[in-house]
Amino acid sequence: MTANHRSVAVIVVAVALFGLVLAACPAPADTPKIGDAGPEYRLTPTKSPTDKPPPADIPAPPDVAAPPADAEKTASGLASKVIKPGSGDDKPSAQDTVEVHYTGWTTDGRMFDSSVKRGRTTTFPLNGVIKGWTEGVPFMKVGETRRFWIPSELAYGDKPTRPGAPSGMLVFDIELVRILRVPPVPADLTKPPKDAVTTASGLVWRSVKKGTGTEHPAPTSVVEVHYAGWTKDGKMFDNSYKRGRTAKFPLSGVIKGWTEGVPLLTVGETGRFWIPAALAYGEEPMRPGAPAGDLVFDIELVAIDHK
Repeated sequence: MTANHRSVAVIVVAVALFGLVLAACPAPADTPKIGDAGPEYRLTPTKSPTDKPPPADIPAPPDVAAPPADAEKTASGLASKVIKPGSGDDKPSAQDTVEVHYTGWTTDGRMFDSSVKRGRTTTFPLNGVIKGWTEGVPFMKVGETRRFWIPSELAYGDKPTRPGAPSGMLVFDIELVRILRVPPVPADLTKPPKDAVTTASGLVWRSVKKGTGTEHPAPTSVVEVHYAGWTKDGKMFDNSYKRGRTAKFPLSGVIKGWTEGVPLLTVGETGRFWIPAALAYGEEPMRPGAPAGDLVFDIELVAIDHK
């Protein structure tokens, strides 16, 4: 590795792909979990008059103690009510990743968590949160704000085992900002179609969605991508969608299948790549946690970094 490559690797610390980035790149921070308190606000000993006070808690709604008569209820006991309608008909599934704004209260009106107070949205996979969110958010349309009354058995319970988690019924106001869909397992995962192209190295690929331009990255370019990767048995081992952000890295510092394959794409194009083990991590990877054998990736080239 050259000094230039090491410098680029430091810049692109957001990437979390299994071994696709240089070993010097740290993994991204964990996605905030529902119920986690936001960053504590501490005053420094040298506080100046121009420092801003901590933001105030979001007041509890008047119906925080119990769902009103017009709230929708499910068989599980989850109750909800639309506060602000959304647009369109698109709704997330329990397997999707979503970007939301939210505030949570206990039924006595105590706010215990709020992305609104922190001033930034939160992104997370719906199958990785409390049951009330996994069941309830898929009812919502993008742009919609909905109030949920979540019984304790669909939240953290009456006696939470997780330190700091709120107990009993919880009330959330949730605004669905964006849906980040995780691609389904490709139907041609184990057998590339006849129109797929095979290169001299054994890499197989085809275009899934055409791009918007004509420029291709070079094998040494820094690129920004969205991606999902599967083993040949259909197990998704990594994807950028669940993190809610693209990955950015130098093509000179990734597995051979990516170094060769991504330059075949134009900006905006999505390609499907069947990468033999010899161009991935091998049949017996040396790196702990790396997937073995042949791999399949869907890669969308979002941008080429010309800086």
